[in-house]
Amino acid sequence: MSAYPLPSTSLADAGLRPEQIGRLSALIDKHIADGRYPGCQIAIARHGKLAHFQTFGEAALGKKAKDDSVWLLFSNTKVVTAAALWVLAEQGYFRFTDRVADHVPEFARHGKQDITILEVMTHRGGYPRAETPSTVWADHAVMKEVVCNYPLEFTPGSKLFYHGATAHWTAAVLIEAVTGRDFREVIRETVTVPLGLEEEIIVGMTSKKQLGRATDMHEPTAEGNVPIANNNSEAFRRAGVPGGGGYATARGMVAFYQMMLAGGELHGRRVVGRRTLEYAIRNWTGDMVDENMGMPMHRGIGPHLRGTTPGIRGLGSFASPRTFGHGGAGNSYCWADPDSGVSFAYLTNCRIPDPWHMARLDLVSNFVHSAIV
Repeated sequence: MSAYPLPSTSLADAGLRPEQIGRLSALIDKHIADGRYPGCQIAIARHGKLAHFQTFGEAALGKKAKDDSVWLLFSNTKVVTAAALWVLAEQGYFRFTDRVADHVPEFARHGKQDITILEVMTHRGGYPRAETPSTVWADHAVMKEVVCNYPLEFTPGSKLFYHGATAHWTAAVLIEAVTGRDFREVIRETVTVPLGLEEEIIVGMTSKKQLGRATDMHEPTAEGNVPIANNNSEAFRRAGVPGGGGYATARGMVAFYQMMLAGGELHGRRVVGRRTLEYAIRNWTGDMVDENMGMPMHRGIGPHLRGTTPGIRGLGSFASPRTFGHGGAGNSYCWADPDSGVSFAYLTNCRIPDPWHMARLDLVSNFVHSAIV
């Protein structure tokens, strides 16, 4: 296991107002006391140093969370999977302007022959609601058949509609087609291992030790927060669902985002080139309204960007327009700000619906933005 790659510093030495982060910690304590979620972990890094790392509450009901606990990322996983695509594109396996069917011929079924990798990864592929049942997670040949049989719902490229699972199952099939290897192994070998984050960010658990570190995901009910059985199963944790099944520590995610802020390397460990990142972390969708989110999302290939629209999901209304990141369904957000060099991760273990979820994300992120000196 690699040593954690970021050295530590203090909030003050990192140019962050400690009183604002104290207010954030107090807000999280209140959320837990009010029963909003059992546990939480946050981390803040700036200019290649870890400035704050804090664990709160319970990993599972009655079980205290630890600093090495790993938290279900849900759709924060999408950026990790996308990073593997950045590396493979840079290595010449494909171009993002290629059609998926150029590399996976069977994907052309049901009118999908002209869909590009770029359209898929920016949520314009045309098949947002197709199903990939858990029964195919362990058999990737069957999984490929399911993905290739996705039916179209709208003309590819004609609109923006968040593909919550389908885009990244397509990415997994593409990765396996061009490399001949399991997509989870490719993510480890192209992204997490080179960065020294293989035990901090995990897409597809492979050992009992990793399984034992996983926090349980919960959902609110009239009787309180209850575990979500399908998200807490060993099968789910091993599957590494590419658009929503990764696990991580908050400090792992801020280090991952520091790599992006540093142009593709982390303390001398380079995984991707600066120009590749500039291509990927670009607003490819302008101010198109994401018809699932109900607002412009400024989609890149993996993360989305703040932009200058009045509201934005999760990144904080105070954020610099160039801030980029992603969230997880009802539980988390991670982001980085190129103007300040700050990255932030907020991971919880309860899937809470809007409007409360969106409102708390804005408060949480704005505490960090307002702390930046």
